Amino acid sequence: MREPLFIRLRRHAGKFGAFLAALAMFGCDRNGNPIQEFGLDKLQKGISSEADVRGVMGQPDTIWDDGNGARTLEYPKGPEGIRTWMFAIGASGTLVDYTQVLTQEHFDTIRPGMSAEQIRRQFGRPRSVVQFARKNEEVWDWKYHYVHEDRLFNVHFDMTTRKVVRMSISEMSGH
Repeated sequence: MREPLFIRLRRHAGKFGAFLAALAMFGCDRNGNPIQEFGLDKLQKGISSEADVRGVMGQPDTIWDDGNGARTLEYPKGPEGIRTWMFAIGASGTLVDYTQVLTQEHFDTIRPGMSAEQIRRQFGRPRSVVQFARKNEEVWDWKYHYVHEDRLFNVHFDMTTRKVVRMSISEMSGH
């Protein structure tokens, strides 16, 4: 006589659980968090050097001088990418922190009146820049991932003052 299904499932539950745990660990950093960028798990805040960061991330797109020997390395993963990484390097040359800035939480910090320079510094190189002369607007956009879809976050600048006038979100066509 064949065993009931629930008994067979119970016998293999441990193996199945181990399989799921192994699957969940694949693509996770040493803290169990999903790896957002390949190689980040090799970097440690306060320990890794700027050379270590460059070894993992490559040549930065922009190097921002933060004063007193500190700097920020910008790594846009675009123009079709959905991430821009900012790596803060302290005056001692070690990694202080890093963050992926193309998130809704970061976009929520933008306020009308901010300068184009502030936005460029905070979010990195935009995916595109389009001017609308009749509206006296210049619109920068960044592609980002929100919940289960890719979107475009748009920052509208007054072309005369180069200040933010508003923000908008565009759905990605064809996705």
